[in-house]
Amino acid sequence: MSVTETASEAIVAGYHRQTRNRLVRVAGFAAATMAAILFDILTGPAFLSPLEVLVTMFGVADDPMLSAIVFSVRLPMTLMAVIVGASLGIAGVEMQTILGNPLASPYTLGFSAAAGFGAALAILFAFQLPLLATLTVPVVSFVFATFACLIVYGLARARGVTSEIMILAGIATLFLFQSAQSLVQYLAAPEVLQQIVFWLFGSMLKASWTSVAVSGAILVFAVALLVPDFWRLTALRLGDERVRALGINVDRLRLRIFLAVSLLTAGAVAFVGTIGFVGLVAPHLARMAVGEDQRFLVPASALSGAFVMAAASVVSKSISPGAVIPIGIVTAIIGVPFLFALILKSRRSFW
Repeated sequence: MSVTETASEAIVAGYHRQTRNRLVRVAGFAAATMAAILFDILTGPAFLSPLEVLVTMFGVADDPMLSAIVFSVRLPMTLMAVIVGASLGIAGVEMQTILGNPLASPYTLGFSAAAGFGAALAILFAFQLPLLATLTVPVVSFVFATFACLIVYGLARARGVTSEIMILAGIATLFLFQSAQSLVQYLAAPEVLQQIVFWLFGSMLKASWTSVAVSGAILVFAVALLVPDFWRLTALRLGDERVRALGINVDRLRLRIFLAVSLLTAGAVAFVGTIGFVGLVAPHLARMAVGEDQRFLVPASALSGAFVMAAASVVSKSISPGAVIPIGIVTAIIGVPFLFALILKSRRSFW
């Protein structure tokens, strides 16, 4: 056997070993997420045992009270937390990839602020959409989050689709809608202001089977849009010039992924309110575990985001007995120390 053949076999063996290791780590994220989901369903003002939850979910027991607690309250909240976490995790990792910035996320670029402004506006004027009265606030917040994405998209198209222009446009959009939020809160009556602030905190208490179905469908659709571009997104980490040399239209790729990210973000925050730091924390946890290959990074980011949200939901129900702390507060408490650790971990760059 020649030296070249031996070296080739060693490279192939190393690649397969690395792939197995990444699959094991993704499976680890999945196991941790499943454990967090179970704990989240168990936790609440009325603590349930694992056996009670399992027999209720599989229809073995016929206890109306248990069924109401599990299927009408806890399961929608838990599934919504998982869907929102997965959506924000994927949105965050793709935004960081196309912008080449470790601090990029739906929250830091203004999409969540725009959704919050839309919800605050709907609450302030108490208007209701025909045939969608119960979904007015989510629909209006979705529209404004999409509008913010279009602002960034339009500025990027006007000035050239570079990562720097998109980041600057996102930061400007963030300040615009945060200021608009402050104006709405200033104009609101005390009782209306309380409703607005509660929505802006972010809470799973708003979750229902309708919101689970809508946000889940958006998540599946957006992931289907992203899958064909996995190898292009992995190559994008090499730099724009090298990727263009491979025949990839970088500007078109950025805009296509940006639209998918916008859809994920709008679908995630429209029903539950502003959730910060998940789209920033989850991608870094995934990246440290599996590297930059999008085939593993995207599933790991989704599972990491779902785990963070499910764990935050458990914490939000455990801090004060009989009460549920808004989950947006908990994710911020988790996210800030992580961001500090990310900054201070070494002298090297973030990536």
